Amino acid sequence: MSTISRRDFVRGSSVLALGTHPWAAWAKGSGKKSLLLVGPQTSAPSTSKGIYAYHFDSSTGELEQIGLAVESENPTFFVLSPDGKLVYSVNEVRQFEGKNGGSVSSFAFDRKAAKMTDINKSSSMGGGPTHIGIDHTGRCVFAANYGGGSVVSFQVDKDGHLSDAVSFFQYAPEGPKKRSHAHRVTVSPDNRFLLVNDLGLDVIHVYRLDAETAKLTPHDPPVWQAKEGYGPRALRFHPNGKWAYCVNELKPNVNVLEWDSEKGVLTTLQDIALVPEGYDGKAAPADIVFDKKNRFAYVASRLDDFMATFTVDPDTGKLTFLEKTSCGGKRPRHLALDPSDRWLLVANQDSDYISVFPRDPKTGRLSNSGKDFPLDRPECLVFV
Repeated sequence: MSTISRRDFVRGSSVLALGTHPWAAWAKGSGKKSLLLVGPQTSAPSTSKGIYAYHFDSSTGELEQIGLAVESENPTFFVLSPDGKLVYSVNEVRQFEGKNGGSVSSFAFDRKAAKMTDINKSSSMGGGPTHIGIDHTGRCVFAANYGGGSVVSFQVDKDGHLSDAVSFFQYAPEGPKKRSHAHRVTVSPDNRFLLVNDLGLDVIHVYRLDAETAKLTPHDPPVWQAKEGYGPRALRFHPNGKWAYCVNELKPNVNVLEWDSEKGVLTTLQDIALVPEGYDGKAAPADIVFDKKNRFAYVASRLDDFMATFTVDPDTGKLTFLEKTSCGGKRPRHLALDPSDRWLLVANQDSDYISVFPRDPKTGRLSNSGKDFPLDRPECLVFV
């Protein structure tokens, strides 16, 4: 397993003490404003009410809240349709229509007005839906139920209405202490497979996808097996379709995986640590993003509240540790690069604000001179 040496870790961490970096000048853009949507927790003590819309100024890194785009209960993760006219969100709740389990919501999205209107809701068939995905045609939606330990698929009609569940898979416990916690649904680049990260069972489930019907069929082999106790949480494909990057929550590291698109098989290429060898503190990595040129990767980690920056080898896809920086707050749940690639935004859930950091596109390095913008319990950041 690749590890970060203490020397590299300390050297990379020294960015925290440097103050404003000279590369902050790289964050000067054209001044064009982008639209950002943010999904927070809405349950008490949060005062958030649903999905919020913001203007983001790439010349200054300033976030300006436009207002509440739509009222919704715990829209902690959501996705845009391929044409940008629809939004699908989980509602991370325990009950829906008097029955145990969460729900999935569909909204029509008016980009000009930065507003959404309800279309319909469907049961997620399991408790605590935590992640939602959409296929490349926009006809299939999927949800991972963390609390329920299950995955569900839906069809979407031309008007954005969600069907009742098309496919549903409940994952059985393995022994008295090991139970499923499905956490991520990811469609393969060719739209032929759905991959489901299960941090409770230490696997990524693989399904064949019928995009015409949203039906899922267990693949053979049915899983990629992580090492015991790793807790595979998040997954992101490289645009070349050859590699996938799995962020593990319980063992703080990243697996670089080779993806055989014909066979539907993942193979481990690299196991790289997010903490130095011998580290015995707390860490719970959350997610990974890449810059547009796929030269750099950024991983947010909770509990120890940092971001790790890596370079990406263009020939092998493997990662090399570059630096560690503060996330600017507590419990970074999600992160996103703005459309100019000059700013990294972090949803610091327990600090009740979104932090914005300048980024040097040439070196990949982040400045520690971040700005903070208040919102109770932010979780999901999506640029339109």
